[in-house]
Amino acid sequence: MRIMGVDYGDSRIGIAVSDPFGWTAQGLETINWSGSLGRPVERIKQLIKEYNAEKIVVGFPRNMNGTLGPRAEKTLEFIRVLAEKTGLEVIKWDERLSTVAASRTMHELGIKTSKKKGVVDQIAAVHILQGYLDSLGK
Repeated sequence: MRIMGVDYGDSRIGIAVSDPFGWTAQGLETINWSGSLGRPVERIKQLIKEYNAEKIVVGFPRNMNGTLGPRAEKTLEFIRVLAEKTGLEVIKWDERLSTVAASRTMHELGIKTSKKKGVVDQIAAVHILQGYLDSLGK
């Protein structure tokens, strides 16, 4: 069973997918968007079909003290729309520090600053999904 990981942002959405065994997460793409959620949700639906994903894990932003802020409210709306349009189970996964971890990974890989913008969300999606997969204890 493949699982899709999503790092939702105001202008970019990072997408990752698990291997068929559900052991590892790989980055797929970054969806650039503005305005309506229609276009990015349609692209996610295409990827779900292409990779036969059966579940979606979305990074859920909490403040460091565990409270919810405006970003969390936007993410809840995105999760609602995604669940409604795909019919799949959508799991909220604590994404605190996922972008920090993604930036550290890019630094360690030597990815230049000019290329980071298009990759950071994808790598964050990998961190989110891998955290979820690791929690399953496979």
